[in-house]
Amino acid sequence: MANSKFEYVKQFEQMQNLLPNTYIVVRIDGKGFHKFTKSYEFEKPNDEQGLKLMSFSACVVMETFPDIQIAYGQSDEFSFVLKKDSELYSRRSDKIATCVCSTFTSVYTFNFEKFMKKPLQFPYIPIFDARCVCYPDLQNIRDYLSWRQADCHINNLYNTCFWGLVQKGMNKQEAEKTLAGTNAGDKNELLFSKLGKNYNNELEMFKKGTTIIRYPTQERVNLKVELDVDSKEQQKLNKKQKKKQKYKELNQQELNQLPNQQKEDLQVKEFYVDIIKDNFWIENKAYILL
Repeated sequence: MANSKFEYVKQFEQMQNLLPNTYIVVRIDGKGFHKFTKSYEFEKPNDEQGLKLMSFSACVVMETFPDIQIAYGQSDEFSFVLKKDSELYSRRSDKIATCVCSTFTSVYTFNFEKFMKKPLQFPYIPIFDARCVCYPDLQNIRDYLSWRQADCHINNLYNTCFWGLVQKGMNKQEAEKTLAGTNAGDKNELLFSKLGKNYNNELEMFKKGTTIIRYPTQERVNLKVELDVDSKEQQKLNKKQKKKQKYKELNQQELNQLPNQQKEDLQVKEFYVDIIKDNFWIENKAYILL
């Protein structure tokens, strides 16, 4: 950039660099999504295609930014966790937040009609905000993600009851009054006795949200190479395939030591599981580079 007498104005810029050696969580939230989803007649209490669009957008964000190790989303929000030693954009808070948010928003907007089967129309367009928060250790990250999943369960159970009552003929005020002061057991009983629903039968995506990590998909792990090639080339392909199969036997330390080209063989994969308990973290410790 050429120097000029006006360049002094750069001195007014205040850049916030996030603390080093901490995990960075970028959480994006939909702005005014109550009105937005109403405008496009999203299904209540959950719109499966709408949630799949959110997850698809999050997967593209993870593919775009390799420093993101795990993501979790529910409703109109998604959280992205960057590894501790990330130097993405020199850890500038505004740069990280705006780039992650704008990538997510552009993918969501571009693919809206494909998922929802209706075009976007101004002024009802999707808008997301973003913030960056630093956490010092893995336990904090697990507690953060547990908080978001607990929020998903609480909100979904309430919304399933609320919209079930509305769809049965109650107005919204009556439904709110009916649910006031109820606990989880009361809501489950209400669903079963008044609405004929078993909450356990609801889609796991609705109850547990979506978790995304880098993972060798079953197709990639068990892929059998059947190509018309000479024996030497076939041996090379088989050798490469055996390396991929070893991913399942790697522990976290070994995976961290893999060359970058092997790490790139891991692809983003969605899970609808309990991430509050230890099982998910134990089973996938080789693929969650935290």
